[in-house]
Amino acid sequence: MEILNADFMQRALLAAILVGITAPAIGIYLVQRRQALMGDGIGHVAMTGVGLGFLLSWSPVWTATLVAVFGAVLMELIRWYGKTRGDIALAMLFYGGMAGGVLLINLAPGGANANLLSFLFGSLSTVSESDVTAICVLAAFVVLITVLLRRQLFAVSQDEEFARVTGLPVRALNLLTAVTAAVTVTVAMRVVGLLLVSALMVVPVAAAQQLSRSFAATFAIAVAIGVTVTIGGTVTSYYNDVPPGATIVLLTIGAFIVLTALATPLARRRARALAAAQPAGDPVECAVPDNGGAAGKVGV
Repeated sequence: MEILNADFMQRALLAAILVGITAPAIGIYLVQRRQALMGDGIGHVAMTGVGLGFLLSWSPVWTATLVAVFGAVLMELIRWYGKTRGDIALAMLFYGGMAGGVLLINLAPGGANANLLSFLFGSLSTVSESDVTAICVLAAFVVLITVLLRRQLFAVSQDEEFARVTGLPVRALNLLTAVTAAVTVTVAMRVVGLLLVSALMVVPVAAAQQLSRSFAATFAIAVAIGVTVTIGGTVTSYYNDVPPGATIVLLTIGAFIVLTALATPLARRRARALAAAQPAGDPVECAVPDNGGAAGKVGV
């Protein structure tokens, strides 16, 4: 295939596949916790890390990872102790992170400003070999955490009090979720962009919820959707010279709309079949997909 003859497209497609796996993998826990916009906040904070990388002539991916992890931990601490003023503290953290990133990039040596848009909205041609190495390492971390600790993370996401009673280290798991989300943001920023990555963490999960109420099935479907739209968006971007991040997000939203349209009548048909099978006088249970998307819960 022509698209695979270009080295930069080989790197971009590999990065896109890894992003398609990792973003929904951690996003499903954020959706369960009703923290769907956490990725957006971390993306703002990560901008300071990108600017710091340019200023110090270090890899922006690694500096963004360090700053994003620090910001995610700080967000969790604010969530625990912020109480009524927590929203103001989070707003200052988010917008301070974005402002700090823009300032540092402007102070960096010439050429940094030209790369700003590629970090905000993604770019195919700027994914370097060192970026791919960093993305592979960080993606492996995300996959290991979200798969090996899925039962513990699911329990905490569903009911923190119950998880605490059962002896799970709730605060440690919450911090781990936040750190994993921060790592995912930096994995995705070269392909989707810091300002759009939150959509890829949330919308595939919301789309998968239209087809399944099982956690395992929702996880698998969300990852499949993520990989499909990231590859599709990357290929479309190559052939039509459009921004990859925006293309991927629009494809993801399109997948949600299509799956919602398909799932709703199927669910109603199953509900009618269940009602017809119930003996007269028995209560009828209806299972209609939650069209609220990111606010929906799924069960194991």
